[in-house]
Amino acid sequence: MSITALDGKRFAEMVIQGANNLSANAKMVDALNVFPVPDGDTGTNMNLSMTSGAKEVKNNVQEHIGKVGSALSKGLLMGARGNSGVILSQLFRGFAKAIESKTVISGSEFAHALEAGVETAYKAVMKPVEGTILTVAKDAAKKAVQTADTSEDIIVIMEAVLSEAKASLKRTPELLPVLKEVGVVDSGGQGLVCVYEGFLAELKGETVSGSVSVAPSMDELVSAEHHKSVQSHINTEDIEFGYCTEFMVRFEQDKTAKHPFNEENFRNDLSQYGDSLLVISDDELAKVHIHSEQPGEVLTYGQRYGNLINMKIENMRQQHSNIVGETKTPLAADRTKVSKEKQEYGIIAVSMGAGIADLFKSIGANAVIEGGQTMNPSTEDIVKAIEQVNAKKVFILPNNKNIIMAAEQAVQVSEDEIYVIPSKTVPQGLSALLAFNPSADAETNVDSMKEALQSVKTGQVTYAVRDTQIEGLEIEKDDFMGIAEGKIVIKDKDKAEAAKNLLSQMLDEDSEILTIIYGEDVTEAEVEELTGFVEETFSDVEVEIHNGRQPLYSFIFSIE
Repeated sequence: MSITALDGKRFAEMVIQGANNLSANAKMVDALNVFPVPDGDTGTNMNLSMTSGAKEVKNNVQEHIGKVGSALSKGLLMGARGNSGVILSQLFRGFAKAIESKTVISGSEFAHALEAGVETAYKAVMKPVEGTILTVAKDAAKKAVQTADTSEDIIVIMEAVLSEAKASLKRTPELLPVLKEVGVVDSGGQGLVCVYEGFLAELKGETVSGSVSVAPSMDELVSAEHHKSVQSHINTEDIEFGYCTEFMVRFEQDKTAKHPFNEENFRNDLSQYGDSLLVISDDELAKVHIHSEQPGEVLTYGQRYGNLINMKIENMRQQHSNIVGETKTPLAADRTKVSKEKQEYGIIAVSMGAGIADLFKSIGANAVIEGGQTMNPSTEDIVKAIEQVNAKKVFILPNNKNIIMAAEQAVQVSEDEIYVIPSKTVPQGLSALLAFNPSADAETNVDSMKEALQSVKTGQVTYAVRDTQIEGLEIEKDDFMGIAEGKIVIKDKDKAEAAKNLLSQMLDEDSEILTIIYGEDVTEAEVEELTGFVEETFSDVEVEIHNGRQPLYSFIFSIE
């Protein structure tokens, strides 16, 4: 069997099987995360991202591979979660761009599109790290181009891609010492191998078994805890444009003769009807997504250019009420409250735990997206929050290093003026928010908030989900670990002792304020014991206590 030309329909099936194989192995990929903390989310993030891409592809199956590639790129872009999901989206964004004008592609064009995807992904990462998904993608694409020099058979090329991806994955511990220390391969690279396995199986007319070729070295699998979405932090009456309206316009020659289609003008005209507007078009049709109060007027405008197909209108107020458990539908009089001009500034924070969310809100956050470890918000979640804040200038506090890239990608999608403050922890986010000055201009606030990130030290106490050896420590499953500035520094069988030992390492003569945010697994007695220890041992340090009600982390410490 030989395939020398790849069309959109076959590529769509490749994407779908790649997504299915990744989904089947998501927990295994999660378990490859280096730290034994309960945040194994690479597989979850990549799975949700790829599933979003595959869903968009299923809705746009056609012969033209360029258009299928564009659908994949769009779906991945909006569904991207975490660094791994964003990088995956960038790999296929570059791939799609390289083939956008092609109806079918040759083996050589397929190989060079993979190479273009790698170039796009590397550009998207400020400081690329070798030994990660980037390296696996790069090595595989390089092998694809080399193979295409001697064969146009796409099956042969994909076999070479998968073989080299697996070989590169096995080499990742040699490039990234922490992988070697723990004895695992890179989780993101493994996720990409899963996708490529699905691609090759589809080309061969096979179905992947669901078990990957490179198995993790530990038995423990991490179960991701799915947290509530951004919807739970938005009031129903604050939804300004209540109808999610999606449709496609199939152009008709007699109509476009009267009203020549121009995507930019089309987008600008539709923008007056609402927000959250996305328009994608080609020579035959335009796809529209918009939140509007007058969906009928939006559809009427679209009819100027052709026939309407694939129409869907959803009442978001009713959906939201169902999500958050409300029983009443807002009255029309309630809706007038949200017909207001945009405020100058808006602040969005990402966090988990109702208490931490309340803390952010109490010091000025306009919206809190619940997320963080185990469930990173998608680019689309962040874009929705930006829309709901309804501000001219919006500051985003990711509060997790694995959410920063998704936030930065949301900047590209949104038409508003957005600033991402790269906070990696909750304490950094709180410090940055306290540095915000509503009387200052945006640039001054960005500088002040970024500077505030450096003024705080972060400590965390959590439990180990598996046995491992890392940072010179022999850690057993269920041990409590003390993490200082992202590095595991102590372990103990007792939660309180782990917290005390961590604070003993982090507090010094320069420490002035200690904020303790305790989680849902901590008792009042444990809080009192820890507070007493600090007051006795570090009498000059001022202590603040907050019930964060966060899962996974027993204690979060902020030290200034």
